[in-house]
Amino acid sequence: MARIVGVDLPKNKRIEIGLTYIYGIGKSKAKEILKKIYINPNIKINELNDEQIILIRKTLSEDYQVEGDLKRIESMNIKRLMTIGSYKGRRHRLGLPLRGQRTRTNARTKRGIKKTMAGKKKAPRK
Repeated sequence: MARIVGVDLPKNKRIEIGLTYIYGIGKSKAKEILKKIYINPNIKINELNDEQIILIRKTLSEDYQVEGDLKRIESMNIKRLMTIGSYKGRRHRLGLPLRGQRTRTNARTKRGIKKTMAGKKKAPRK
């Protein structure tokens, strides 16, 4: 099992898919990395030799923001939005959706379970 940037990559998968287990790398970035260092994307991770693994590690550390660094940058950006008081920052602080979704109904994931209002009764029938 190859360990790259603190992530154990599954040894029985292709390197192109295995790199996507690293936070911040999707399929397109994985293809780009492998093309840059001339590694066949179809070989399995357990078939990689030590020089290739070192080359992947070096490329990731020099050219890409991944794992802890990327998470730290994202959280700093969210904190910055919250401190300047922007609309998105206020929505983050309140734990509500940011991108214009409706909240009168739906948005249960962000808002939590339903809280029934006390004293709210249905109108009587005539």
